[in-house]
Amino acid sequence: MNVFTRRKFLRQGACAAVGMGALANQILGLRALNAAIDQSGSAGDDYRALVCIFLYGGNDANNLIIPRGTSEYAAYAAARQNLAIPRSELLSINPGQGDGREWGLHPALGDLDESGNYVPGGLHELFEQDKLAIVGNVGTLVAPITRAEWLNGSATVPSQLFSHADQQVQWQTSVSQGISPTGWGGRLADLLRPLNSGSISMSMSLAGTNTFQVGQDVTQYQIKPWGSIALRDYQHATDNPDHKPSRAVDNLLNLAHGNLIQDAYSGIQARAIKNDRLLNESLDEISPEDLTWFDNNFTTSNSLSYQLQMVAKLIHARQSLGMKRQIYFCSVGGYDTHGEQLLSHANLLSELSLGLREFYDSTVHFGIEDCVTTFTSSDFGRTFPTNGEGSDHGWGSHQLVMGGAVQGGEIYGNMPVLEVDGPNDTGRGRWIPTTSVDEYAATLAKWFGLQASDMGQVFPNIGRFSRPDMGFMG
Repeated sequence: MNVFTRRKFLRQGACAAVGMGALANQILGLRALNAAIDQSGSAGDDYRALVCIFLYGGNDANNLIIPRGTSEYAAYAAARQNLAIPRSELLSINPGQGDGREWGLHPALGDLDESGNYVPGGLHELFEQDKLAIVGNVGTLVAPITRAEWLNGSATVPSQLFSHADQQVQWQTSVSQGISPTGWGGRLADLLRPLNSGSISMSMSLAGTNTFQVGQDVTQYQIKPWGSIALRDYQHATDNPDHKPSRAVDNLLNLAHGNLIQDAYSGIQARAIKNDRLLNESLDEISPEDLTWFDNNFTTSNSLSYQLQMVAKLIHARQSLGMKRQIYFCSVGGYDTHGEQLLSHANLLSELSLGLREFYDSTVHFGIEDCVTTFTSSDFGRTFPTNGEGSDHGWGSHQLVMGGAVQGGEIYGNMPVLEVDGPNDTGRGRWIPTTSVDEYAATLAKWFGLQASDMGQVFPNIGRFSRPDMGFMG
């Protein structure tokens, strides 16, 4: 039994300790599992969560993972000039299945000491502990494409490349041509929602409206980092039965309506009020000691940490909410670094490292680190050469996947040749993706419980790519 097989076996056993585990989903088809649930009235205690971290603006992955071999670093520094991170400051990584090149992480993916200096820790430490994986050069694709095909215009490419709004939607829908009314997270939720017994949506957003969680049947439930979005001044009858405005609202919602639209509106409002109470009651059960993994001195200034603290609370309340599958959406803006990039990008990556590390530690505290997988997404990468003060819109980018079930400590996919006008360049150092969003997302969806027979419903273009499972999930 090799090391990856042994890790997979141990992780399946750990998840089974929380509940029935992943093995049941591998043995039974999804429809057979749903039939078993209908007959037995129970799906066991198996739980899984996907947490999407969207980095709006286009993360400069060229400074996320940096070559540190002597000749490769020299070429990197010559192209990046004022954007180059000093080689002595890189956090060394040694992936076992690399391509022979030496790599390092941006120092901000470590930790901050009391003096504000970067020190080992953070996401770098999780990579060293095999809890964090890197997926190289991911991007929107209609089908695989070579540089020659790009130059002669013979291949179909995603519409509106290098456009923020269009590429954000394509990342979140996994559809790179045409308009998709649903996101890949929403389609995944539509198929797996029978596993949940609660009334609240399995798709929860801590960052407002997004395309990723839009489904045909499952709608996203929006919640703020400090709590649910409630009806202003409304008080539940059990809390204050004499509150006249609230009683008036209840009476209105209980009226019979002859108009279908009015009836539907009343039903939505009534469910929202009911779910607000259920959510708050579930969150009230959480002890402050369960949140000690989050540094509350940072939560008001670190938007991501603030969002993930609420995600940790909601995961902790999963049984009260009747959840066995959950999909979360968090986001951070500011990654459109055309100018003053060196400092702003370091601050953004420090925020990312702190927030993700706190969140991972909270899942360890709750004993469910093997059942929660967090992954990054972003509009696109950025140009390899500097524009003088920053970098411009690119294409392929590197992503991070974190969790106890992740086969970490490795770089998956193919890292680009970091050379302007090289084999992976469209021009200006915009890397042609060597891994599609479809392959990246399908690997996550398979771990979440999506069966091979249903893969095409969630990822309609997956058949055009050779790796529906990239192997980074146990």
